[in-house]
Amino acid sequence: MQLDAILHAAADRGASDVHLVPGHVPMVRVDTVMRALDLPVLCGDDIDRFVTEITSESQRKQLAAEHDLDLSHAVEALGRFRVNVHRQRTGLAMAMRAIRSSVPPLDALNLPEVVQRFAMLPRGLVLVTGDTGSGKSTTLAAIIQAINARERKHIITLEDPIEYTFESRQCLIEQRELGADLPTFASGLKHALRQDPDIILVGEMRDLETTALAMTAAETGHLVLSTLHTVSAGQTVERIIDMYPANQQNQIRSMLGDTLQAVLSQSLFARADGEGMVPAVEILLCTPAVRNLIRENRTFEIPNVIETSRGLGMTTLDSSIAQLYFNGLITRDDAVARAVYPDAMEQAIAA
Repeated sequence: MQLDAILHAAADRGASDVHLVPGHVPMVRVDTVMRALDLPVLCGDDIDRFVTEITSESQRKQLAAEHDLDLSHAVEALGRFRVNVHRQRTGLAMAMRAIRSSVPPLDALNLPEVVQRFAMLPRGLVLVTGDTGSGKSTTLAAIIQAINARERKHIITLEDPIEYTFESRQCLIEQRELGADLPTFASGLKHALRQDPDIILVGEMRDLETTALAMTAAETGHLVLSTLHTVSAGQTVERIIDMYPANQQNQIRSMLGDTLQAVLSQSLFARADGEGMVPAVEILLCTPAVRNLIRENRTFEIPNVIETSRGLGMTTLDSSIAQLYFNGLITRDDAVARAVYPDAMEQAIAA
């Protein structure tokens, strides 16, 4: 069995993810549901061969040392895949995510119109958050492409791995991949500040050093776009502050209050008609009131501010979920099951 043949079969099913595990047939995720491909059961030798085909010697050494490896893999006439190779009980396994060959327009992502404004911000920190597979990378890529179509800027992206590839249009875009082009996000970000960028995309603010450098870049006049694995705007603010030692947190609240521009938290739902996915979102815009809440350590009040600021374009996740339900895009069961407050959601959408 050939790896590319499996990936073509997955693409024919419209899969977003492919999972290759010894002792199982190839499995794919289609609109959030795991499904089996009609292919033979894989053995450990199959996975070992696939890994050897798509990795370099240095990557295989890294895998042997760390038991995990992230990389990208391109298939001619099919597209690119984000790949994680990992060791588990029965040997090596692979998780592969399909990456669209072209960046979708921002207005095609079914996001609120206010998100278009993120591409017009001159400076500050914009965070796109959510669980794995919630579309964060696609949203960021669409924002970069919108800037690329309109502005004359220098954009540097630091990614793990590179997913969408950009063609410089109005902007000059440089893309750097973790491992191949830079050892860590923090190192890449430190040096990016000396490369005359206007906009920096950081794949993930995953540690204190990267977070501190990203905030410094935003504070010194750059537009910084990044992601976090958080599920709400309030949790995002708290996660950043909690990365710092207690004796620095007051200072960081002040800095974050000054630099944060917006938080977009998103979650993907299977459409009720079975035709793809649709996002529910929480949007926080940093108004003077929000900045004060961050500085004064009153982040628990952020949901109330979002709820009372709908006219500015803010929305809570539950409001967005309810709207999707009322528009017939998602099922009642999904709306209630994935709401922040299920009981309140059940009452809100009661017929």
